[in-house]
Amino acid sequence: MSQPILHHYPLSPFAEKVRAILGFKGLRWTSVIIPMIMPKPDVTALTGGYRKTPLLQVGADIYCDTALIADVLERLAPTPTLYPAEAAGLTRIQAQWADSTLFWTAIAYSFQPAGLQSLFGNQPPEHMKAFMADRAAFRGHNAPRLRVPEAIGALRLYLEQLEAQLADGRPWLHGKATSLADFAVYHPLWYIRRQATGVAGILGEHRRVTAWLDRVEALGHGTSEKLESGEAVALAASSKPVSTEGEAFLDLHGLARGERVTVAPTDYGIDPVEGELVLSRPNEIAVRRVDERAGEVVVHFPRIGFQVQKVA
Repeated sequence: MSQPILHHYPLSPFAEKVRAILGFKGLRWTSVIIPMIMPKPDVTALTGGYRKTPLLQVGADIYCDTALIADVLERLAPTPTLYPAEAAGLTRIQAQWADSTLFWTAIAYSFQPAGLQSLFGNQPPEHMKAFMADRAAFRGHNAPRLRVPEAIGALRLYLEQLEAQLADGRPWLHGKATSLADFAVYHPLWYIRRQATGVAGILGEHRRVTAWLDRVEALGHGTSEKLESGEAVALAASSKPVSTEGEAFLDLHGLARGERVTVAPTDYGIDPVEGELVLSRPNEIAVRRVDERAGEVVVHFPRIGFQVQKVA
């Protein structure tokens, strides 16, 4: 496989999760900086409409959602593993909780006045207005919504629980070995600590959590080189997707390989991606599509959190 390309922007917490995993695995990777808000024409060329950040590109294969990206990076570099044998199932469960419940709690907590000042204080007012309008459309009616008082109470409780998880002196959340849970729990707290600095004092009340955050950050981001987004689209056009011929096909929708379908998130950013269904594994689905700029690409999604529908 060619060198992985991460499409991201510096302030994205989910992108920080993947950057930290790349550091943990010591991988060389290519960095493509994409816009924070729409329009994102190069992203659209690659994905067909999916707009969450980040994306991982390997040639003409495009991987969406950090849960799946983590599995792809595990395939690229099995050692060190994100899924240590003694806690492989538990780390996935805690990671899923962190990517949903903890993430939205951290976002609601950060968007109180002092946090917004840290996030947007140096930006012109129109920048914040455009960002908030973009995110309102992005979230729609499905994303969780917490008021600040509830977010403060929930985050304080979660931090106490994480402090207790680390109370026996373990270096990582599930013991002596780093796992995916560490990176999934890390990125919402990183957002508070490094971006919403005006409200980051709550983290300092939990010394074990703070020391653990330091250990995750110390893993770094690996070694990267820069590429323009248009060049990444051209690279996809000059590549071929990895063949899925001969792969076992898990039918959960009464659909056959090759049928025209849409795939969309079930929570927020629910823009559907239309294509030919070419892959259906227990944890992954993928569609083939053709774009006038990106050429033939295969866009991959995790099973959990996405729905597949046949095109009428």
